Amino acid sequence: MYNWDFYTVLMSLDLFMWGVWLTFLYTIGSIAIGTGVGLLTCFARLSRFRVLRLAARSYQEVFRCTPLLVQILWAYYALPMLLGFSISNSVAGLMVLSLYVGAFYAEIFRGGILAVDKGQSEAAQAVGMSQVQTMVNIILPQALKKMLPAYINQSVIQVKNTSLLYAISVAELTYMTAMVNSATYRPLEAYTLTAVLYFAMLFPLTQVADHFERRMRRSD
Repeated sequence: MYNWDFYTVLMSLDLFMWGVWLTFLYTIGSIAIGTGVGLLTCFARLSRFRVLRLAARSYQEVFRCTPLLVQILWAYYALPMLLGFSISNSVAGLMVLSLYVGAFYAEIFRGGILAVDKGQSEAAQAVGMSQVQTMVNIILPQALKKMLPAYINQSVIQVKNTSLLYAISVAELTYMTAMVNSATYRPLEAYTLTAVLYFAMLFPLTQVADHFERRMRRSD
């Protein structure tokens, strides 16, 4: 029978907490940047200019149709060869995470906007509102309710996506767990504790997403 020994692993609790902190920073940073990228991409997709629609669609397909791990490794190891200068693992990781989630956010935003009845937009413009005023005052408030559950769910996935930064030695939670495991030779305890920490971070977010989804169904 296996003899559990969490005490040995918990002696390195500070390393786990540092990993949690960096996971939190990379998650919040990439979500913030990705939201901005997603909004710009969404409006480009909805633009009447074909070149903007094509550029935005191309960006989305590249990031949605290739594995995130490959993107991270390419940005850290291959991109510097093209640019002629090195990129730190933190910059490469944050950049790829932001662009990756931005591609999915863009589709969430676009779907929410397109779900609003076109008649409301036509009515707003008929009374003299500009396209910007119509979007800000009429379309977005209604679209936000439709976007929110999917937006939160994608953000939950983003927390888990940060674990792939382990591949380029970013000291997030998974990487720090590997360091503790290499020092203690207690993989069962180390990775069990990591799973508990991820669950503690993600479970409240999933409950928030479920709450908004239930409210949206009731309001509909």
